[in-house]
Amino acid sequence: MPTHPQEPDRAGSDPVGPVPDGAVRPPHGDLPQPGPPTRPEAANGEPGPDAAGPAPAEDEYTTAIRELEDRWRRALADLDNLRKRHARELERERAVERSRTAAAFLPVLDNLELALTHAGADPGAIVEGIRAVRDQAVNVLELLGYPRYAETGVAFDPARHEVVGVVQDPDAPPGTVVEVLRPGYGDGERQLRPAAVTVAKRE
Repeated sequence: MPTHPQEPDRAGSDPVGPVPDGAVRPPHGDLPQPGPPTRPEAANGEPGPDAAGPAPAEDEYTTAIRELEDRWRRALADLDNLRKRHARELERERAVERSRTAAAFLPVLDNLELALTHAGADPGAIVEGIRAVRDQAVNVLELLGYPRYAETGVAFDPARHEVVGVVQDPDAPPGTVVEVLRPGYGDGERQLRPAAVTVAKRE
């Protein structure tokens, strides 16, 4: 019998199988497999800007932190030096003020010494000498900013007077100072002490 050439088995050789008329047959052979991404290159063949990877910024941050810490330590040292210098200047001013006040009272002490030296003389002269020394001391306090007040017949002022007694006095209006038992010195914020007084009471 005559033999006819056998057609190749398309089902075995073509994994896609028969393709309908009008359809596009996929190409034969293995498809290309995706490989690792390539780095961009410049036109002249040199690596692009992203080829070297991100720039190391940790060193810059560390340097900035060290500079800030150094500035902070320097600021603390300057503040401590300023505090110590201010304390020294304040103590120096206090010493100068104490010396000035003590020097202002030296003439008063000298006059007291002179009065004691003449204690055996005329008693009237001694009294006048003591009164002069008292006036001198009052003047020194006034020069230092602490004037003396011991007025009677004035209205009671709680900022300047301290009531130690209330008396009946028909000649004095109620609420006025009748007697000053202890003078006061200074006014307002510079007051050394208020005057101790007795006040006329209301009937």
